[in-house]
Amino acid sequence: MTDRQWADWHRPQQHYLIEPRYLAGGGDIRHATEFLRASGWKDRSKTGGPLVFHNPDKLVRVVFDPLAQPGGWTVEGRATADRPSWEARFGTGTPVEIIAGLTDALTQQPTAHAPNVWAPLGTHGWEARRGQHVTAVSPDKSAFVQFHQSSPGQAHWWIGARTEHGRAWDAHLSPTTPLSLVQALTTALSDPRPVMRPLGNVPPSDRIRSTSVSVTPAQLGAWQQARLTAARTAMWARSAWTAARPRNRHPATAAPRVPAGHTTGRR
Repeated sequence: MTDRQWADWHRPQQHYLIEPRYLAGGGDIRHATEFLRASGWKDRSKTGGPLVFHNPDKLVRVVFDPLAQPGGWTVEGRATADRPSWEARFGTGTPVEIIAGLTDALTQQPTAHAPNVWAPLGTHGWEARRGQHVTAVSPDKSAFVQFHQSSPGQAHWWIGARTEHGRAWDAHLSPTTPLSLVQALTTALSDPRPVMRPLGNVPPSDRIRSTSVSVTPAQLGAWQQARLTAARTAMWARSAWTAARPRNRHPATAAPRVPAGHTTGRR
């Protein structure tokens, strides 16, 4: 590294901490894709095409295609003997930290505990409403999670955020999406911690709160490296575990329930 490169690497740059995170804009997709790579996923992308990652057993793939219509992220799980196929789609404006809530969970062994999609939302003050659909709304009314039942036997998960300018992003998940993954997504969605965006990448909305901070490329690189090191360590631990024990599957999907003690009403 030259003296100039070293100086640039340690020169502070203006960034912003954005709250709430679901209104922070898309962010750097490498936050999700590099974690998958470090977790042993295979990059099947082609030059000039979308980014495509496959998990080691080729049962799940993650695609990012900003040029297709409507564009964004697609996560697909193939059917297995004990689990139906499933799909999750996210618009291009979905914050990458929320995408990573689901994609990070794909790299981990599920716990033995029954998932509860609504629990993380209730913990952070989201209001549960029950009508034709089961819905949870953020405290500022800018984001929602809904188990949408359009007709008997027809349902999907609908998640999204809105600003005073209209739709910020939407996500749709098939009802067969493993609930452990939906819970990972709602955990990331309702996380009250801010996310960081560089100068020039702060969405124009009066509903966000931004705090100016100075960080160096060296600091950003160190934070990203720590995240990737954690992914590699977990991958090595899983490899050692699966060499001795059978592999577990995601818990079976089940009908969502509204947590006890929450208010109900129509959205």
